[in-house]
Amino acid sequence: MNVHPSDMKKVADRSDAKEALDILRAWAETATPEEVADLDPAIARLLPQGEVSNYPALRRDYPEDFKPDAAYKASMPDLQNGPSSLIKGARQQLQHVGISNFRLPINFHTRENGDLTLETSVTGSVSLEAEKKGINMSRIMRSFYKHAERTFSFEVIEAALDDYISDLDSIDARIQMRFSFPMKITSLRSGLDGYQYYDIAMELVEHDGVRRKFMHFDYVYSSTCPCSLELSEHARQARGQLATPHSQRSVARISVEVVGEECLWFEDLIGLARTAVATETQVMVKREDEQAFAELNAANPIFVEDAARLFSEQLLNDARIGDFRVIASHQESLHSHDAVSITTKGPTFASESLDPKLFTTLFHVG
Repeated sequence: MNVHPSDMKKVADRSDAKEALDILRAWAETATPEEVADLDPAIARLLPQGEVSNYPALRRDYPEDFKPDAAYKASMPDLQNGPSSLIKGARQQLQHVGISNFRLPINFHTRENGDLTLETSVTGSVSLEAEKKGINMSRIMRSFYKHAERTFSFEVIEAALDDYISDLDSIDARIQMRFSFPMKITSLRSGLDGYQYYDIAMELVEHDGVRRKFMHFDYVYSSTCPCSLELSEHARQARGQLATPHSQRSVARISVEVVGEECLWFEDLIGLARTAVATETQVMVKREDEQAFAELNAANPIFVEDAARLFSEQLLNDARIGDFRVIASHQESLHSHDAVSITTKGPTFASESLDPKLFTTLFHVG
């Protein structure tokens, strides 16, 4: 037996809502706009011509001829530069706050081909003290655009960084410019030329009054498994069985600190990687090139551990390079997972913890 208490609330349906609305409108006909707003300002929207006298009628057309003068601009609110009382959450210093991936054409010096204009993705950030609410993001872009027409080098990035620190009243600041750098490559045997594109980033960081320069780039190569190569040869010799060793497209992300006065060209860093691991993926390929690439891979089989050490050997021998990091990923054709390795020199890139998605970004999409 079900017992229903008498005070149980009834669930309103559409007819109940219509009846309530009729009652409300009937009451509103004799009430003042202020009385309606006092009951609930939202009710005025339900009533015909329900504007209230304490809510002004606003223009809804765009005023194309309006030009703000200095006084008007000075009167505009600026919440990001407001008092610390507006801070939400913990009053804690932010190491990075800024903008990422604003793009513009930038000129770059090259070692051999003069200047190139490349579409460049810029990331700019500053530190934010614990007692400051925020920064004006547009100032970062404006500071950068002051120098965008000049051929970019680390010296010009330094000028933009000076503007960051001055305009945004910050202690630390950093700029990173990322782009795809073209370099003409000759095929192994046919003599054909084609452009290889390298993902490169230049970074300038100022921390505690010290400025440091960094370069990052991805090197894409083929890695033939030494174990698989020997097993394939064993099958051929022991049983007359044709077998092919497995190899795969692989990526090394190389990050270096640039030190000293001598220029470290993009082409120089690419050349160091090629010297370390000669099996860079090819651009233009005829049959003789494909055969040559198979021979080149057989002459240079490497595990992922070998790759990281071979890159390190070249970086250690270049006086223009200070601290560095090498991240290698061999995207296995044998396994459904990848083989990876990391090596670092110096404290700059050392880390006990890894970004959970670090290795998934080492994927060359062509």
